[in-house]
Amino acid sequence: MSLESEVDLPAGAVLPGALPDALRAELIAFRRDLHMHPELGNQEFRTTAAIKERLERAGLKPRVLAVGTGLVCDIGVEGEQWDGGPSMLALRADIDGLPIPDTKAECPYRSTVPDRAHACGHDVHTTVVLGAGLVLAELHRQGALPRPVRLIFQPAEEVLPGGAADAIKSGALDGVGAIIAVHCDPRVDAGRIGLREGPITSACDRLEIGLDGPGGHTARPHLTTDLVTAAARVVTDVPALVGRRFDSRSGLAITWGRVESGHAPNVIPQHAELSGTVRCLDLEAWRQAPDVVVAAIDEIANLYRAKSEINYVRGVPPVVNEPGVTELLRDAMIARRGVESVEGTEQSLGGEDFSWYLEHVPGAMARLGVRTPGERHVRDLHQGDFDVDESAITVGVELFTAAALVNGLR
Repeated sequence: MSLESEVDLPAGAVLPGALPDALRAELIAFRRDLHMHPELGNQEFRTTAAIKERLERAGLKPRVLAVGTGLVCDIGVEGEQWDGGPSMLALRADIDGLPIPDTKAECPYRSTVPDRAHACGHDVHTTVVLGAGLVLAELHRQGALPRPVRLIFQPAEEVLPGGAADAIKSGALDGVGAIIAVHCDPRVDAGRIGLREGPITSACDRLEIGLDGPGGHTARPHLTTDLVTAAARVVTDVPALVGRRFDSRSGLAITWGRVESGHAPNVIPQHAELSGTVRCLDLEAWRQAPDVVVAAIDEIANLYRAKSEINYVRGVPPVVNEPGVTELLRDAMIARRGVESVEGTEQSLGGEDFSWYLEHVPGAMARLGVRTPGERHVRDLHQGDFDVDESAITVGVELFTAAALVNGLR
């Protein structure tokens, strides 16, 4: 399958061939090192230093973000810093791990840090962007990079509202015309990607609620605020009430993860605490959600004479893939691996702070297949035994490299 016939590039335009064995081996080793040393959001100092050292060794000039972790690096611009020329294509990776133990058995590269693991694939995302950067830097030296590219290694994706906001404040999007990213998907075979135009993830916010009353004896609930009942009604009635105030197609859902109140069976408590998440499939509904949800909580709490204190923590909007950039990813993947390497994917209820970039520039996220073909056991994200088929690293590098060249030659 020729590149020209699939993506209508100018005559003579070619993509680089397969990754050299030495680079492929280096990237796998780099990913395994990150996997062994996961760091939580805004604490990724070792990870940042490792990325910076490798980029500098390639002759590039990475710049650490103002928050002290994460970095950006430009390729193909004058003096390695954008001068207002053609807008850049940004390749984004997230670099933080999760606060959960690595439970993989007999794995030589399992986490060496107690209760820390790269269980969401950020080590793979980071390695893919690094590998693409090394390939594109070499193409630039050969005069074969048609337009500039920015690498964004972002901290704290797992921390609401996400490190993307800090990266943007540090100028990560200055001069950027479009942005792309991948996310590991254990339901998709390695060698393939999943694509979807429009929303591909959910919005995700956090709710923290305190309810208060004077307390009293369970023999006389009519003389006080029956706080446990009030908390129970908030748990059951608020999701139903909110559900009737949004179009059901918006997919807005409130789910509780913690409810605490009381210490004795015959004492009505003075305080109750609830926390949970608000997830939403629709961007406009997400923008309206805080006012509607807070009003519903107050309405139910007042009905049971409980005083409410509500902390609605804004998380992330849905990732909404722009059609043109989604097509760019599709073209790039087909150019490298053929039409059978691209499949459709559903909208996920998971949240991703890549969405904050898309509030400023068009972009798209692809699901990077990491399941070994034929494997029946699915190691799901955010579980301690999560791992990937490392051939996915090569696929991600090829995807990003091709996208940078297709983008520049359109």
